Amino acid sequence: MITTAELRAGVVIEDEGEWLEVLHAQHHRKSQAAAVYRATLRNLNTGGVVERSYSSGTKFKEIPVNRREKTYIYDEGDNGVFMDLETYEQVSFPKAKLGGQVNFLKENMQVLGVYVNGVLAAIELPPNVVLTVVSTVPGCKGDSVSNLVKPATLDTGLEINVPLFIKEGDRIRVDTRTSQYCERVKE
Repeated sequence: MITTAELRAGVVIEDEGEWLEVLHAQHHRKSQAAAVYRATLRNLNTGGVVERSYSSGTKFKEIPVNRREKTYIYDEGDNGVFMDLETYEQVSFPKAKLGGQVNFLKENMQVLGVYVNGVLAAIELPPNVVLTVVSTVPGCKGDSVSNLVKPATLDTGLEINVPLFIKEGDRIRVDTRTSQYCERVKE
């Protein structure tokens, strides 16, 4: 059993019969009020992300997990096929369980497979990925000074907002947790 004080990113707990992976946890206390822990959790069964608040001292059953490196190979209908880097075994995983992360998958991408009780329960992407801008409106000279943004479509089909100085063909780093632009990547 673990308490709310031990909630950290990557820990998997059981709450209300669901397996939940902690993405972010924060201790929060207002004056003269009981402390609460706010947590952002990913449901390993559905792939959905939820936010919950727990009173200080709440206990949870910790679920032991194993993480193994995998490579995303290709799409197979509604599933993605991943190859285990240790055993070279290929495993299909439903793209619906990936949620919004499916927009970041590229062939030969390294990911982590999260195994609960020997069963592949989730796929963890790296915190950020490098993608190529395939279409955006052109910027003007001097646009690099302002912090205005414009829409851009990336090579995976994802559309995000980028600074005005980004042009087609640029490679950019994108945060997989927030789907936001981080920086332009120099080659």
